[in-house]
Amino acid sequence: MIRATLSALLLSATAALADCPPAPDISAEMEALLDQIQDVPNEGAARPLSNRMWMQWLRAPDSRAQELLDEGMARRESYDFQGAIAAFDALVDYCPDYAEGYNQRAFANFLRSDFEAALPDLDRAIELSPRHVAAIAGKGLTLISLGRVAEGQDAIREAVALNPWLSERRLLDMPAEPERDGIKL
Repeated sequence: MIRATLSALLLSATAALADCPPAPDISAEMEALLDQIQDVPNEGAARPLSNRMWMQWLRAPDSRAQELLDEGMARRESYDFQGAIAAFDALVDYCPDYAEGYNQRAFANFLRSDFEAALPDLDRAIELSPRHVAAIAGKGLTLISLGRVAEGQDAIREAVALNPWLSERRLLDMPAEPERDGIKL
């Protein structure tokens, strides 16, 4: 009985994975936006380009994936982190090659202060989309939150090299090793 149930679950999971089309190829659009953002004079001028990057990242592979992404983001915005994570879990299960599913689940976990859960999702998002500025910056913030300040700053430097106007650039001014009362911890 248990074996039959497990087999049915595995077959349905495999069928669900097979239904997800490839993630949209946004590489040309992203390269153009990353090139443009290098030349803008200030953060205000960079904001519309950053917004256009988000529009690209948030293009899901199909309508089912888009519904799961939108549901997860809506739940996260209403502070229903468990519901958000459940939606992002379903999205990642359905579309395991779509970077934004991992990035959004990482963000929900980050907001819950579950930094250990966020980090592998950020690594997977970056593996799938190596120039995903938000995931790279998110990894930096997560590492800093874990007390791994120097590593976090390295990730933020990588993100800032792609988008020099990220607000996270301000974290590069903080000491790489935390101090309390002048003593390095």
